[in-house]
Amino acid sequence: MKETAVLIGLITPDLKTEQVYEYLDELSFLAKTAGAHPLRNFTQKLKHPDNATFLGKGKIEEVKEYVDKECVELIIFDDDLTPSQIRNIQKIFPECKILDRSNLILDIFASRAQTAQARTQVELAQYEYLLPRLTRMWTHLERQKGGIGMRGPGETQIETDRRIIKDKIALLKKKLEKIDKQSLTRRKGRVDMIRVALVGYTNAGKSTLMNKLSKSEIFAENKLFATLDTTVRKVVIQNLPFLLSDTVGFIRKLPHQLVESFKSTLDEVRESDLLLHIIDISNSSFEDQINIVNTTIADIGAENKPMILVFNKIDAYKFILKEEDDLTEFKKENRSLENLKDTWMNKIDGDSIFISALDKINFDDLKDLLYNRIKELHIKRYPYNNFLY
Repeated sequence: MKETAVLIGLITPDLKTEQVYEYLDELSFLAKTAGAHPLRNFTQKLKHPDNATFLGKGKIEEVKEYVDKECVELIIFDDDLTPSQIRNIQKIFPECKILDRSNLILDIFASRAQTAQARTQVELAQYEYLLPRLTRMWTHLERQKGGIGMRGPGETQIETDRRIIKDKIALLKKKLEKIDKQSLTRRKGRVDMIRVALVGYTNAGKSTLMNKLSKSEIFAENKLFATLDTTVRKVVIQNLPFLLSDTVGFIRKLPHQLVESFKSTLDEVRESDLLLHIIDISNSSFEDQINIVNTTIADIGAENKPMILVFNKIDAYKFILKEEDDLTEFKKENRSLENLKDTWMNKIDGDSIFISALDKINFDDLKDLLYNRIKELHIKRYPYNNFLY
């Protein structure tokens, strides 16, 4: 039985209303990926989140009335909550679980992690997220009444637990260092081949493309973060071999704990020779997603890598046909695929291509483009090893 949930977003001066609704759609997808059943979205316009309860008093009461009526089990906020906000909101909704965006993403990562490296990275991120929020874990030990013998048992337990978690974090970091050294040794053993890394927003179709190019069966699913572990496969196009790696997908507001703990996994991106940036063109927010991916790539120091933009899922791209006498301006919703090809997407420095990885539309063009780019890189790096072409 899936847990029922309500989703909460805030409309602030720096966010448009439609953006917040798009963000809540993504939060709904995250909640479904985690196994929840979202029932309703709540939004409120505020200059900034309320310091005590995130939402204003009237909106909190509206949410509580709905939650009590529908017996909702889970309340998910699209922003991170402070420890005091979590504590205050929990008092208002004592029967509900309160999650913020980071907590939800961490839970999904924990359920998806398969290898020792991914499990260690996620566990480290969870403990680092938990450490500053320990006060809510021990509310049952707070002083209920004054008098002799009733002072401070909760605070003592919190400090004990904080030390335990700090020790656990230190242990996990040492374990991760050992795993990273082993991964580095494996990467150093891959010689005389160009390395290509797939990057992109989560659920853009990286694993599907990996399967089609490498003829392998990597797990691919229409859910966020279907793949956490970096997978490397040898691919051959026209007798030219290269290494192709599939990496964890990026997302808006990715918890910084995860970015830090997954930096070693993202070494595949930093050490690659060419990036294939996979973009889900059927998503109405794909341009925002491109910016988020580019920002994350810059954060890990890979912004100067050669890149090919692969606009994927053209089979699912939907648009509203604009009539000739229609004076409405062109927007994302009414541009045809041909219109899109005439925009900046086809006129950027470097290469771009429009494909469907699922249906292998324009797949030969993609392989030709890949071959030519990899051939150029191979000639530069291995000028005396050109018998392959």
